[in-house]
Amino acid sequence: MASLTASSLLSSSSSSRRKIIQAAIHVPKLPNLRISVPNLPKTSTNSIKLIEQLSLNEPINVIPSESPFSSTSHLHAILQAVADRVEMHNNIGQQRDNWNSLLLNSINAITLTASALAAGASAAGAVGAPLLALKLSSALLFSAATGMLVMMNKIQPSQLAEEQRNAARLFKQLQNQIQSLIMVGARTQTDVDSTMARVLALDKAYPLPLLGVMLEKFPKTFKPASWWPNYEAKAKNERTHFDGKQHERFNGWSDQLEAEMREVVEIIKTKDAEDYVRLGNLALKINKTLAISGPLLTGIAALSSAFVGDWSVVAAVAGSLAAAVNSFEHGGQIGMVFEMYRNSAGFFGLLEESINGTLEEADWEKRENGQVFETKVALKLGRSLSQLRQLASKSAAAREEGISIDEFASKLF
Repeated sequence: MASLTASSLLSSSSSSRRKIIQAAIHVPKLPNLRISVPNLPKTSTNSIKLIEQLSLNEPINVIPSESPFSSTSHLHAILQAVADRVEMHNNIGQQRDNWNSLLLNSINAITLTASALAAGASAAGAVGAPLLALKLSSALLFSAATGMLVMMNKIQPSQLAEEQRNAARLFKQLQNQIQSLIMVGARTQTDVDSTMARVLALDKAYPLPLLGVMLEKFPKTFKPASWWPNYEAKAKNERTHFDGKQHERFNGWSDQLEAEMREVVEIIKTKDAEDYVRLGNLALKINKTLAISGPLLTGIAALSSAFVGDWSVVAAVAGSLAAAVNSFEHGGQIGMVFEMYRNSAGFFGLLEESINGTLEEADWEKRENGQVFETKVALKLGRSLSQLRQLASKSAAAREEGISIDEFASKLF
């Protein structure tokens, strides 16, 4: 009986432990969760091709031509070409500056040597072969100097070097503007076309080759440089005054600012531009006179050295004068001065055209911000904003009194 009781107790205790363990490891039933997965778009054929090209490292050409990315690509290509032009113009400018120094020193050395030989033939009183050798050497040297002077005066190396310096500076300016345009974003095909036109206009204004396309060094009349494309004039529409208040600014513009810009344009046209045209014509006349005088003097010296007696003295004097004229013309770089005046007159022409073109746009909203534009004009003229406004007020007062203003617009040069 005792064993049966123990057995029943053991079986009951083990069954109770199984129930406890089952209860302990029982996992509650979780609620049903519904997860919605969004429908993925079907992969397009262009996307598949793009992925295949990326995996095979092939060039990608699936961007539409009108997209901003395409315009950016074009601007990057133009930017590389402009950077290359900056380097080319810098290198060629240094080369042509070296031409000026080397040709000047060589021609002067030849001319002075020939003058010394001519003077020696006159002073030594040599006869026969020695006299003939001195005269022949002098004549040949003067002839060589004449030919070299004609070539040098034709190409004007100092003016060529100044052209390349100006071109490098303007291309560098365009390079910075393209970089800013790329950083701003929202490029369009119009930006690409405008930039291309500016590059081609600069190429035409400052050509690299000498033969066939070299700028005329002795034009009949002085003309300011022009390195920007000629755009068609904008149509003048009737202006709309915003909010019915003419004095209120919109996009930085007001009637007062417009009047100020018109006064600045008038001063640039009547004072600065005219003054540089006058100086350019003066430099052109001086350069023409010197360019004719140098070869003429060496030619006279070459002919005089062939004769005996006092003609040798004439040859020596003419040769010395030719060396002095050549030094003044090319050592003083009169051609460079002429090109500097031509470029400065072109700068004022561009500024005048820029202001007039902005004012012709009747819709103030389509213009560049007026306050930013005013700041740019002031900086280009080397003035502060307050000085620019004082200049405009002074010009308006002088106009009312019927007198001309006695001040130039630019303080920069």
